[in-house]
Amino acid sequence: MAEVPASPMESAFIKELVKQWRAQDSYGTWEGKSDEQLLDPYILDKEKRASIPIIGDPDPETLWRLELFYNAVGLSIERATKVMVTPMMKMSHEGFGRMVLIAGRLIVVNKQLRDVHRFGFPSMEKLAEEGEKLVNAGVEMIRRYPDVANYS
Repeated sequence: MAEVPASPMESAFIKELVKQWRAQDSYGTWEGKSDEQLLDPYILDKEKRASIPIIGDPDPETLWRLELFYNAVGLSIERATKVMVTPMMKMSHEGFGRMVLIAGRLIVVNKQLRDVHRFGFPSMEKLAEEGEKLVNAGVEMIRRYPDVANYS
């Protein structure tokens, strides 16, 4: 299993997440932005988190950011296992729901989501750590149940 490197920007998961963001930039708007600037919306330090109301509905940009995060998890699992992974999200307008990543007939990641309007991490290190943790769990699940993951 991969470990988070000394610099979070060197994490395989972070590199995949950056690829996801760059792929969304069809007009070249973000070409001048660094990778850290692209991922900055994921970082919610104590001050930013305190400025967000405790109860609120997620905006489309937050939902999009959440989808890109889990797409990067799924693609990282695919790269490690060579098994196609499909994300599925069900979300209420209030920001409660579930995200599952499916390989064949196997649920490789199953995440209950709450307070999605406050989706973020206290630091880039925590972002990389959480992404790598989900990727490692998904890879482990596929390795444990390869027949179910490869069933079509």
